[in-house]
Amino acid sequence: MSKPKPAALSPDTVIGGYRIIRKLAAGGFGIVYLALDSEGQRVAIKEYLPASLASRAPLALAPQVPPEKLALYRLGLKSFFEEGRSLAQIAHPSVVSVMNFFRENDTVYMVMGYLEGAALQDFIVTAREQKLPRVFRESTIRSLFEEVLRGLRIVHQHKMLHLDIKPANIFITDDNKAVLIDFGAAREVLSQQGHFVRPMYTPGFAAPEMYRRAAALGPWTDLYAIGACIYACMQGYPPDEAPRRIEKDRADNALARLRGVYSDNLIEVVAWCMSLDPAARPQSVFALQTVLGRDIERRYTRLSVAEMVRLQFEGMVAEGRSQGARGTGAGSKTR
Repeated sequence: MSKPKPAALSPDTVIGGYRIIRKLAAGGFGIVYLALDSEGQRVAIKEYLPASLASRAPLALAPQVPPEKLALYRLGLKSFFEEGRSLAQIAHPSVVSVMNFFRENDTVYMVMGYLEGAALQDFIVTAREQKLPRVFRESTIRSLFEEVLRGLRIVHQHKMLHLDIKPANIFITDDNKAVLIDFGAAREVLSQQGHFVRPMYTPGFAAPEMYRRAAALGPWTDLYAIGACIYACMQGYPPDEAPRRIEKDRADNALARLRGVYSDNLIEVVAWCMSLDPAARPQSVFALQTVLGRDIERRYTRLSVAEMVRLQFEGMVAEGRSQGARGTGAGSKTR
């Protein structure tokens, strides 16, 4: 029988002057809530609450941590707090804004700007279900990731790593921004230090060194994930997870099948970022920006990146439905 997950805070609970409205999401290392500040403005609050280290009963406020796990719990809490303090110093449209962070109830809360829209992952999954020939045009991929990389470059300049870049953590907002969300520094600290804490990596997007205890992590680790995200935008699904690639790497063959659909340059960029050897990857965001920003397959437009993503996606879905309607048999059905 699996261990029950810690209970979320109840609606109308007040923490740090913010009133909880409802739970938005929960993962292995925390819970995210929709809340209102003192002026009635909506914010998102992320609570540090690693399920492998702590429990919490319904209606309770403070987590319960067994004595033998307390040191590791506090180590992760310190990392989470430092992450909030560092992110609060970053003001960039492509990085989630941290407005406040505070300690209460024996844990830490990070208050962020509330975003409305959809994750890049949602667009990819829907396109895959529609069986579209490709998820995004090359011009859209380049523009989207140039915007993401501008934010990531600022993050790295602040001596931080994201460590959990994936399509689910690239948010396309309704006001037309591509935003990096849900940093994973505290999660990585717990995974590296806690022998009984199972690393929680999203298959396909975590670099090989993240599976090795005490391995050196750096900008090249985040850039592996960037390459994997671009791969997902081209293929509609992520690459094989790193341990499987080390045993038998199918990435080159998969990318080779995309020649003629995408430029050789973009395919080579993805292969470069996804090198299994960290030293063979781009060593800085600037190095990748220099190559990705070349005027290959570019279509200049006054539309924002988010508008390009949405309009292209809607057009491709409509095209897929039209083709399905002209077909025959089971293959003609569309969702």
